[in-house]
Amino acid sequence: MALRLLLLLLAVSTAADALTPDGQALLAFKAAVLQDPTGALANWDATAADPCAWNGVACSSPDPGSAQPRRVVALSLPKKRLVAALPRAPLPSSLRHLNLRSNRLFGPVPPELVAGAPALQSLVLYGNALDGQLPEDLGDLAYLQILDLSSNAINGSLPSSILKCRRLRALALARNNLTGPLPVGFGAELAALERLDLSFNGFSGTIPEDIGNLSRLQGTVDLSHNHFSGPIPASLGRLPEKVYIDLTYNNLSGPIPQNGALENRGPTAFVGNPGLCGPPLKNPCAPSSNPSLPNEGGDSSAPEAAGGGKGKNKGLGKVAIVAIVLSDFVGILIIALVFFYCYWRAVSTKDRSKGHGAAAGSKGSKCGKDCGCFSRDESETPSEHAEQYDLVALDQHVRFDLDELLKASAFVLGKSGIGIVYKVVLEDGLTMAVRRLGEGGLQRFKEFQTEVEAIGKVRHPNIVTLRAYYWSFDEKLLIYDYIPNDSLSAAIHGKPGMMTFTPLPWEARVKIMKGVAKGMSFLHEFSPKKYVHGDLRPNNVLLGTNMEPFISDFGLGRLANIAGASPFVQSDRVGLEKEQSQQSDASVSPLTSKGSCYQAPEALKTLKPSQKWDVYSYGVVLLEMITGRSPSALLETMQMDLVQWVQFCIEDKKPSADVLDPFLAQDSEREDEMIAVLKVALACVQANPERRPSMRHVAETLERLNGSS
Repeated sequence: MALRLLLLLLAVSTAADALTPDGQALLAFKAAVLQDPTGALANWDATAADPCAWNGVACSSPDPGSAQPRRVVALSLPKKRLVAALPRAPLPSSLRHLNLRSNRLFGPVPPELVAGAPALQSLVLYGNALDGQLPEDLGDLAYLQILDLSSNAINGSLPSSILKCRRLRALALARNNLTGPLPVGFGAELAALERLDLSFNGFSGTIPEDIGNLSRLQGTVDLSHNHFSGPIPASLGRLPEKVYIDLTYNNLSGPIPQNGALENRGPTAFVGNPGLCGPPLKNPCAPSSNPSLPNEGGDSSAPEAAGGGKGKNKGLGKVAIVAIVLSDFVGILIIALVFFYCYWRAVSTKDRSKGHGAAAGSKGSKCGKDCGCFSRDESETPSEHAEQYDLVALDQHVRFDLDELLKASAFVLGKSGIGIVYKVVLEDGLTMAVRRLGEGGLQRFKEFQTEVEAIGKVRHPNIVTLRAYYWSFDEKLLIYDYIPNDSLSAAIHGKPGMMTFTPLPWEARVKIMKGVAKGMSFLHEFSPKKYVHGDLRPNNVLLGTNMEPFISDFGLGRLANIAGASPFVQSDRVGLEKEQSQQSDASVSPLTSKGSCYQAPEALKTLKPSQKWDVYSYGVVLLEMITGRSPSALLETMQMDLVQWVQFCIEDKKPSADVLDPFLAQDSEREDEMIAVLKVALACVQANPERRPSMRHVAETLERLNGSS
């Protein structure tokens, strides 16, 4: 072993005149490698002029006017099964990115590795066998943005010097043997953090109050499987509401705060903490641990029972008994009135249905929702369109009627300004998605019918299919296929209530990008009226069982406008220039603060979207999938939209790893594909609409990517 190392070091010395200092530093790393079963370092040759052509090595761009050699800026050798101890010899001083994840590295992280690369921006050593303590010199990495040392055997405490890494965006230390409290000022100093995973360690002490200041956090904040003790700080409620906080299996105690990001959480985020109490857990808090209740014995006004000389009440006072009796009487009276009102509504609804011949004979005239206690008051009778009170199938495969639909189990999926969406499970197990629009628009039935039947003819594998609809005075229903895997937004950023959040792999993202592009290309060029979506964003892209994308809410704005569901709408359908005069008024879609992040600049000047508007929105979606950043969150925290931020990074010549989602940046083998998609996205978000490509061209470009589709 010693002889082998000596020979390699002699080779480095002999080639000193030919090889750059960066290359010599990398050969010192190679000398420490004991096994290289995949031959990853086979072309690391000491006789080379520079190391820029070596496997896993990336260099800076050449400067045409300089004779200086190119500098090594990245070393990426993931999953190569390298067996080595990290050398104490320094790495190239120009190194910005080091990715050695999923190898067989052992021993401690040497201080020399940190001190020798002060420009380091990402340090990814996930999935090795490193041990020892983290070096204090870690805090000298002032430019560090990503630190992932998960799944090793690192021990000791988290050095307080890490608080000097104020650019840190991702801190992942899960599955190590770290102990002790978190450094004081953790939340105040690391304000740029977007990802935090400290799970499966031995951290102890209280959870710092200032963690609530980390307003940029996304996905899951994982503090589970540690030894944190004391109360849950109420400041955690100040974290973004989309963040899921995992506190399972610690030693936390006291009531669970019910504010902000902690409000309405299920019990799964708190299990394994025997000392916790109160909602959402089943064990109530003792009066002394609940600030909203008086302390035991604190109410001196309650009279003591006779003979109760031990300070405990053995009975209720007369005033309390009278109050309980009166409240019970009032409660029973209210219930009786409610039941009487329900009975009166049911009888009056049946009488009114019999008064309208055609409506009474249809399936829609059955009691259904109209008999419910909480349906709207129908003081007006239906107009001449009463004969439309039935479910209208737009597809021959629809085998259910309105009566079956109204009796089915229903669960709320979401609410918006243009109605509520339900998941409806019919008796035969068929699951549909039903959107309920508002009341109104009674005189516009023919217009609604024409629009909905045209939308129902749109059939594409990447567009949610409208199967049926229902129209009445106070109820308009749209029945769609149910798509099971939530939205693209949830897949990118996670959602509240998720126990764990696994970012989408690159292959899945490419599949989604291609599918959405194909669906939008079909809408623009091959649908019956050459539609425009007008509100394309990740919330309106649903994911199927195998992560295939489905564009949703297409044409919804126009229907909602007719149905009176939302007064704040704008056009969302437009034909090509030659056909505009033959089409009805453009469809509409609601303008929302989040949705506006995806709208083209020309949206400020015109209320009528064009196909180029959709192209811009698609470009923003691509940027969101590549960077992992939420446009609305970026706008709130940096006063800069996502397009501006990406353009700023490019103008500032930031490395690609600064722009890419930290999860994607680890996969250096696919970086060329990611850059290619980034170029497509930037073409789509050109400020001048005429310079944006068509969706057909975008779809054809993406189809040439190697990622699976």
